[in-house]
Amino acid sequence: MNDDWPVSAALGLRRLLERAGVSTYRVLVRDLVLLGSIGIYDYERAHPQRVRISVELDVSDPGSFARDDFGQVLNYEFVVGGIKRILGAGHIDLVETLAERIAATCLDDPRAVRATVTVEKLDVFPETSGVGVSIVRRRAPDEHGAFP
Repeated sequence: MNDDWPVSAALGLRRLLERAGVSTYRVLVRDLVLLGSIGIYDYERAHPQRVRISVELDVSDPGSFARDDFGQVLNYEFVVGGIKRILGAGHIDLVETLAERIAATCLDDPRAVRATVTVEKLDVFPETSGVGVSIVRRRAPDEHGAFP
């Protein structure tokens, strides 16, 4: 493709081609249930409650895992440990805030490109298995539109 062709730049074709070569793998943490101090009401501040957290983390693929090299992977222990640290740091008013903090922690690893985080409070309404939010956060592209 001709880099000087203005139509290709206007249509973003170069960026699309650069991104097309990027592959990822997904790290999953599903249905992690922990106690946390979360909520806006006094009774929620007084007693920890059960929260269920799920994370899907898209990670830049280093290529083949055939060599069984632990150093190539973003370990799910990193995700679980980060969640436990966030909950252990003190009270959080909103499930949205907890989800944002988890996503930010996951994206601190430069290999992580996208995080989907779901946080649910399990004991709010007896008629439901949980209420909460799910957010998606992406690593910002560099100045060339590519992801690190």
